Amino acid sequence: MYRRPLQSAVRQLLNASASRAVLGKVIVQAACQSRAVVACRITADAWVPKLAQCRFLHITRELCTVKETAQTTEEEVGAFTKLIEAMGFTGPLKYNKWKIKIAALRMYTCCVERINYDEFFEKCSLPDTLNSWFLVAQLHVWMCLVRMRQEGRAGKYMCRYIVHSMWEDVEQRSKIMGIDAIHRKESMKVMTETFYAALFGYDEGILSDDCVLAAALWRNMFNRQCEDPRQLEMMVEYVRKQMQFIDALDGEDLLLTGEVKWRPLVEENAQSILKVPSPTYNDAGL
Repeated sequence: MYRRPLQSAVRQLLNASASRAVLGKVIVQAACQSRAVVACRITADAWVPKLAQCRFLHITRELCTVKETAQTTEEEVGAFTKLIEAMGFTGPLKYNKWKIKIAALRMYTCCVERINYDEFFEKCSLPDTLNSWFLVAQLHVWMCLVRMRQEGRAGKYMCRYIVHSMWEDVEQRSKIMGIDAIHRKESMKVMTETFYAALFGYDEGILSDDCVLAAALWRNMFNRQCEDPRQLEMMVEYVRKQMQFIDALDGEDLLLTGEVKWRPLVEENAQSILKVPSPTYNDAGL
């Protein structure tokens, strides 16, 4: 009988002490947090003038405006196609593979035969050498690759043969020029490294502002030897208008024909978009 009042009194005492301890912890934590916030604010206020003086241009919250293009939906493939492509083979495509290979060869031919290289050498102060020819050619090949990668699996398959055609052409030209096998192998290695480095630089430039694109052109096409900023400005304008022009072409026509026309290097109204007539091809895609 005497234990129940005693137990209830002890329980009340323990509950009161526990609540006081919890309340004390909460108060201590709140005080610590408030002190930390005040310290952070004081530190931030102390550093704001220094940041404003040293890195004023780098603390802006404004982002570079990038032109958003419609993203192509990924083509749905079956389990068998995924399996054979994981093994390194190419599964069934929307169009015949042989037709795509022919279109890839034609597209590369457009990058070689429909460009006035002498004008590029003159306007950009480039020496008339095989390396200068390659630097101009790889710029146009890159623009074709960017456009065809938007056409799904068939476009990526076409990109492989565009690059394959380019290396075959470079090797044949070096043989015609009389370059021996040892120097030709070394030159091909250097050109391969230059080509894939240029792809990354140009991709970054086309997705960024004109300053980044100009830097990529200065490193790759001009080989860091351009002293006239007007030449860089001309090439940036050329790449921008040419990419806009290629994006307006129909993807199926490019996959079947590979016909690409290039805008002039220098023109009066660079902002205008010229409408390209649709190419003609027969039922076989030729």
